[in-house]
Amino acid sequence: MKIISKTMDYDKVMALPVKPRKKPKKVNMFFRTLMKTLSVGELKNTNFECRKIGMEKLGKREPCLILMNHSGFIDLQIAATVLYPRPFNIVCTTDGFVGKNWLMRQIGCIPTQKFVTDLALVRDMVYAVKELKSSVLMYPEASYTFDGTSTTLPDSLADCLKMLKVPLIVIRTYGAFARNPLYNNLKRRKVDVSADMEYVLSPEEIASKSKDELNAIIREKFNFDGFRWQQENGVKITEDFRAECLNRVLYKCPHCLTEGKMHGEGTTLTCKECGKVYELTEDGFLRATDGETKFSHVPDWYAWERECVKQEILDGKYNLDIPVDISILKDMKCVYHVGEGRLIHNSDGYRLTGCEGKIDYEQKPLSSYSAYTDYYWYEIGDVISIGTNKISYYCFPKAKGDFVSKTRLAAEELYKIKKAEQPARRTKTEK
Repeated sequence: MKIISKTMDYDKVMALPVKPRKKPKKVNMFFRTLMKTLSVGELKNTNFECRKIGMEKLGKREPCLILMNHSGFIDLQIAATVLYPRPFNIVCTTDGFVGKNWLMRQIGCIPTQKFVTDLALVRDMVYAVKELKSSVLMYPEASYTFDGTSTTLPDSLADCLKMLKVPLIVIRTYGAFARNPLYNNLKRRKVDVSADMEYVLSPEEIASKSKDELNAIIREKFNFDGFRWQQENGVKITEDFRAECLNRVLYKCPHCLTEGKMHGEGTTLTCKECGKVYELTEDGFLRATDGETKFSHVPDWYAWERECVKQEILDGKYNLDIPVDISILKDMKCVYHVGEGRLIHNSDGYRLTGCEGKIDYEQKPLSSYSAYTDYYWYEIGDVISIGTNKISYYCFPKAKGDFVSKTRLAAEELYKIKKAEQPARRTKTEK
């Protein structure tokens, strides 16, 4: 899927007027039926089935908050089918509105920027539930999973539950990641897909629980592993491209410790530095073609990379400093390519400079619990996005290497480290 884009001078982009935010629109029956109808073919190809757990507790016209894990575009097709004919609004990233603003509003989408504080989104969700009597669908992970496991969730989810005062429903998919993982450029494989739709908490139960208890419940429901699911269910993926671009996720060799020299092609992942070769088997395991297998499970390798990044941060060695092409999202008409620059990410956070000195943007580690990074974003390239709820900078690395996964891991670990340091700093000041 591509996105409308235009090359424009930075000053002209910044001078563009921004239209005021519109309130969410309740989806009428025509568009609800259209979404369901357009999903039939895709779901039929995956032999889709849905298991409903406790859903008899939810009134037919009772609004609810629906949280769903996020593996691919099929997630929306699943939601449109299993929730029908219930009206629901969808929290959607603003770039999804580019070039199709009218349509996105007709199907109930609410725009927001990923990984930023957005009070307008909170107001829109309350409006949808209280005034429109519509449910709200959120993908709380905000981005597709890289390694098939759940991504970092925000602590603010408990606040959201307390504020909306509606039942919590969780939709959890199986096989969606295995069918077309993001690292594989979303190439489709022949894998069946299913889902569980579960009534998790009533408004009364939400009111009686602490925020920590609520967040713990949500995290337990979002504890999944796509590769483990494949292995335990004997799902065979026979496509000969299954390891293509796996280096985006597994960017560091566990044998020679070199970064950016891994190469995923066909069914194998090869380190171009030391020559170590791994095969991604049909049943989802990693296996060294010769010698020791350090990791047989993709998420274990990814978790090891996370620990490596964390140690770099603690040792004061983590530093990303790369040339980038810069695009800006300022309105919903198109993405504007404004020029070149440099992106730095270290323990002080991000700093983006460029466009002959016109851009000098800084973002601290505690500004977000994660990072909006993506592979082959709208068929343009791998991207690292930073910014505010008013403007987003999309940085496309010009240097050779795999930077996206490490940057996300670093942002998450930096946030945890800096957040843990805060009480200690206050105590020291008080003393």
